[in-house]
Amino acid sequence: MALKQISSNKCFGGLQKVFEHDSVELNCKMKFAIYLPPKAETGKCPALYWLSGLTCTEQNFISKSGYHQAASEHGLVVIAPDTSPRGCNIKGEDESWDFGTGAGFYVDATEHPWKTNYRMYSYVTEELPQLINANFPVDPQRMSIFGHSMGGHGALICALKNPGKYKSVSAFAPICNPVLCPWGKKAFSGYLGTDQSKWKAYDATHLVKSFPGSQLDILIDQGKDDQFLSDGQLLPDNFIAACAEKKTPVVFRLQEARL
Repeated sequence: MALKQISSNKCFGGLQKVFEHDSVELNCKMKFAIYLPPKAETGKCPALYWLSGLTCTEQNFISKSGYHQAASEHGLVVIAPDTSPRGCNIKGEDESWDFGTGAGFYVDATEHPWKTNYRMYSYVTEELPQLINANFPVDPQRMSIFGHSMGGHGALICALKNPGKYKSVSAFAPICNPVLCPWGKKAFSGYLGTDQSKWKAYDATHLVKSFPGSQLDILIDQGKDDQFLSDGQLLPDNFIAACAEKKTPVVFRLQEARL
């Protein structure tokens, strides 16, 4: 699959690049950012996938987070995809900030008209890693995933739905129980239909209850003053309770202020 380089910038001895390609899963052109640390010049490196939150593109994380120095020092290839398909000309895709463009919710849509393009789960877990593995010096056996808010939800479900695929999963202020929060109800009803039993397949709190074994490092950081926490959008306590019931280890850190 052909990759078109959009940009390349030197950063902490490595290279921050952005590429565009034609996605088979999403039926549109997609961009992703990738940081290649100095160690990538001489050998294969672990791959760390970042999933951004609502309204974001591949640019938010690489321009605002300041992750490059740590990735350079630890020899990590960091991949940051977009958060949804773009320019699909679907009626209603640009009408709200929490559904459609910039809000793919990392699910494979089953409802018309979204099901043709909105397949972010398969894109993130299958198509994109295959593309990265084929074109960049990464070790497919050393792959982890992390994200923020909607992307934290995405990271959790990708790891929990694919035992053994990811070495670790980390999430900043993730949407932990989307079947019970307003954001999740809106997205899931649109992408997955009104049968709420089908929503559980993309809900971390439900997925962890059937996760086999405990061979996954899970870390969640949550700011205690996060407005979306108090608004009932994130619901980390439900996820923590489900982990405790299943005896699945999880590190939960409640931080000052918000993340």
